[in-house]
Amino acid sequence: MNVQLVPFLMACLLSTVCSEGSVDFCYNFPECNATTWPTIAPHHCNGTRQSPINIVTADVKADGNLTAFSFTGFNDNSTLLNIQNTGKSVKILLDDQKMSVSGGGLQNTYNSKEFHFHWGNGSSFSGSEHTVDGRQYAMEMHIVNIRADVSVASADESTAYAVLGFFIEATNDSGKPESWKNLTSFLSTIPKEGDSRDIMYQLTVDSLLQGVDRTKYYRYLGSLTTPTCNEIVVWTVFKDPVKVSKDLIDLFSNTVHINTTADPFITNNHRVLQALNGRVVTSQPTSSASTHHLTLSISTALLYYVFFWCL
Repeated sequence: MNVQLVPFLMACLLSTVCSEGSVDFCYNFPECNATTWPTIAPHHCNGTRQSPINIVTADVKADGNLTAFSFTGFNDNSTLLNIQNTGKSVKILLDDQKMSVSGGGLQNTYNSKEFHFHWGNGSSFSGSEHTVDGRQYAMEMHIVNIRADVSVASADESTAYAVLGFFIEATNDSGKPESWKNLTSFLSTIPKEGDSRDIMYQLTVDSLLQGVDRTKYYRYLGSLTTPTCNEIVVWTVFKDPVKVSKDLIDLFSNTVHINTTADPFITNNHRVLQALNGRVVTSQPTSSASTHHLTLSISTALLYYVFFWCL
């Protein structure tokens, strides 16, 4: 075997997980990181509709169709099945027979499959995938939903997935909120890749999202943020962050390992920002825009009144 291949193979073995498209990838090794993804999954990872992106608020367009969501099963503590160490992230499997998302400008109902996290290296290092006006948060939570009329095996349409992204903002409180203290208490039970733990009846998705106004969000079309980077995602990125204490955020980067407990911890598992390539990010019309529209409507009505009165 070529000696030069040994470090590369060892790195990939230590940092590999299978994505939706079963492509091996890693984040942080020089021989195997996000810069190499276009070579291991060239069909999509070097595409023009990739995620994540930096959301420039000055360029966001108003869309009155982005109404409130309908969340089914998000308040049900039987819908969170188990928590897993994938070797790349921490993933919680959901009961997609009980959980779904609709509304919010989506054209279909989407069944909720799982949620997972992206983080940096402790709360002092930002690790969210999306940014807003260049600001990167401590973590990001992705709730992955698949269109009810699409199977995972055949998910090859531009709107097959609807992913809900939530920023996690670090606070100086200790052990807060209680739901996140409960969630992170399970991390010590899944230190190795492949470890999983049953967490049914322990918490709800709603309890993890407290403080977020889920009627305010950004919308754009993008991709999965891991290989094979399929461009099949309707992205919703919520404006309000979930506020979580630094000590709980730190547990993600000092508890779960990329393979065995002798291997490094999972850190900096976020993809670099991708080019917008002409895509438009939309959001709800602001109150000022609504007021402006109302003012114009009133002005138009007055003009009509004066015109006909003068006749």
